[in-house]
Amino acid sequence: MLAATSLAAQVDQVTVVDRDRLPDDPRPRSGVPQARHTHLLMSGGARTIDRLLPGTLDRLIARGARRIGIPNEMVSLSAQGWIHRFPEIQFMVSCSRGLLDWVVRTQALANPRITVRDHTDVLGLDGDRTRVTGVLVADRGSGTQERLPADITVDATGRGSKMRRWLEPLGLPAAREETVDSGLAYATRVFQAPAAAARRFPLINIQASPQDAEPGKTATLLPIEEGRWMVTLSGTRGGEPPTDEDRFVDFARSVRHPLVGDLIATARPLSGVYSSHSTVNRRVYYERLPVWPDGLVVLGDALATFNPVYGHGMSVAAHSAATLGAGLRRYGLATPGTTRRIQRALARTVDTAWVMATSQDILYPGAVGKPQPRLLRLSRRYVDRLSRAATREPRVTAAMMNAFTLSAPMTSLLHPAVVLATLRGPRRPPLAGPTITQEERDFCVEQHPSA
Repeated sequence: MLAATSLAAQVDQVTVVDRDRLPDDPRPRSGVPQARHTHLLMSGGARTIDRLLPGTLDRLIARGARRIGIPNEMVSLSAQGWIHRFPEIQFMVSCSRGLLDWVVRTQALANPRITVRDHTDVLGLDGDRTRVTGVLVADRGSGTQERLPADITVDATGRGSKMRRWLEPLGLPAAREETVDSGLAYATRVFQAPAAAARRFPLINIQASPQDAEPGKTATLLPIEEGRWMVTLSGTRGGEPPTDEDRFVDFARSVRHPLVGDLIATARPLSGVYSSHSTVNRRVYYERLPVWPDGLVVLGDALATFNPVYGHGMSVAAHSAATLGAGLRRYGLATPGTTRRIQRALARTVDTAWVMATSQDILYPGAVGKPQPRLLRLSRRYVDRLSRAATREPRVTAAMMNAFTLSAPMTSLLHPAVVLATLRGPRRPPLAGPTITQEERDFCVEQHPSA
């Protein structure tokens, strides 16, 4: 929908082809299999969405989404220790994926230039190695096939993209694909938050440390709309979370700190346990092909997917849609080579999130992927030191949060003042325990005096 919005600013008519029946409310749908799990919309992506579709953030908040300040409204145990809850530096939007999709879709489809062909499969591309001229589609009900001509075709089909296969009949060589797989699996369950905690409660994130010899296990508690907590547990090979309800709380208590497990132990479950193994970091280097056809762009998860534990996928997709629009404005759709230039720009758009995810995931025991380049291995020492300083030094925390929320480039971590503070090291002692306040704890025991 964001890509369609960018296109609609440059062309007369945009047709969105989707294999699902799109719902007219915020419920999950089969075409978004990760929708039942925790999603984080970082401030960098949230601002981009609001620029593409003004008023979207206000509509989300009005529908119950939470705006969570970072790090002031976040209780977080990083690999390097508990992070101080300094005054707000950035923010994230906390809600279910279904609500986010529905609000964005409603906003986008208010544009009369955008129409939807749902319950429709794309079977392949029309054109040749120099230009893509449209797609072949089939109605999922009748099976009727049809060719849809297009001046520009955008693949926003996500992790399941078939683009590498579709390019073969056009005579294009196979694009190189890179994967890094930490072996992560995750499981999610929704709980009713205690009445007081439903109104105001921090995000809680207990992260694994890739430096540990044991499997990495995490627990995240995300306040979402309608006074609910969405809790996602994850673990790498040998430490996978349970898929049954009886062991869910015990696993949450077994991570590096039991806080999440303790909080949900007396909360009322509202769902079963949903599990997934779709966590592989995968990137296709289309921009490196010797020939790229005019009229074709690949973006979002179809270009690069990330381990969802880092919460970057939706923000990268938003940045990608904005990059698409900026490229069309700059070069013009009719100019030969425009989509090649856009594809190269999209590769730069995903770089920061790709480095963040893969440089961490490759460190876990049993991780599968190409070893880190020597330069990146050397830079890990600086990043580890920076991460440790970020738990206790406001200047370094700000730089880290700006980069992590995709609000600033990674080069901002090399600002002289940040480097100096990193090399000097933290001046505050490490926090001995979680930064949850007594008032926040009291929110959770009001409803359960025996807890």
